Amino acid sequence: MLWFKKQPDSAVPAGEADAIVPAALPVALDPGQFQQHFAQLGRQAEEGVELEALLASLRMKSQLFSGLLNAQALPSLSMDGIEALLETVFSARRRVFPALQALGVEVTRGAIQELLYGNMALAERLQKFSGIVPLDETADKETRKQAAKNRRAAFDFGAEMLHFNNPVKYPLMTRWVWDQNTVSGALREFIRGNDSLPDVPLGNSPEMFEGARAWLAEQIAGQGLYKDVPFWIDLILAQAYSEYFRSMAEGMLSADFGRGITPQEQLKKFLGIDAERKAGQSRVKRDMAR
Repeated sequence: MLWFKKQPDSAVPAGEADAIVPAALPVALDPGQFQQHFAQLGRQAEEGVELEALLASLRMKSQLFSGLLNAQALPSLSMDGIEALLETVFSARRRVFPALQALGVEVTRGAIQELLYGNMALAERLQKFSGIVPLDETADKETRKQAAKNRRAAFDFGAEMLHFNNPVKYPLMTRWVWDQNTVSGALREFIRGNDSLPDVPLGNSPEMFEGARAWLAEQIAGQGLYKDVPFWIDLILAQAYSEYFRSMAEGMLSADFGRGITPQEQLKKFLGIDAERKAGQSRVKRDMAR
């Protein structure tokens, strides 16, 4: 849960049992790097990208998640509702649905219930939810490789359900924000001289994500922004990661992100608020990804 001098609107009361205590980061984040990314976000606004419209889209996404996933509504969640949620998670919408559909709605609902409202430690709940995708250790190498990718996508789906169902309580813990396994993600872009660092030992704990979020909240408060702070943090993380991604060679961009899209479209894609397909066609893939 965000902790700083002036609480954002709709803050979760202090002392809640499942609140995440922010950890001290083993690598310092740099205010100068933040200023660069924040300034670039401002330049996009000058070029016609309405930041308030982006914030409104994130609020709408959160309303979708909380409307379907709050404790009272969750027992009625359907596969159509799950598909609607997946539609807004770019790293999961092409990979996760077939496994959930095979399990059936009741088992899937139970897994989501345990993820969001279970008694285990938060990191354990996320890992357990990612295991909802089957992984046959006796299968051939390519099949196991694809199943592992699908599990990582399920992890992202779980992370987004936690965050957008309750954006003040939970930081966004998707792999594009930070993935210690690949030592990559948006958080790296806030470290001075990150290109020359062979390792960035941030770890993957919820406490680390919350520590980074608390630092970003302080930087945002320094800009005089106190409303929609969780979504401002999401925006600045997506801005930083989109800048990093555009710096990569065009040939390295995968179909998951798309080639030739504008910086604004890329930022929206990371946040899952990119434009829907024409005629309301779903982008959720119904066959197991290969």
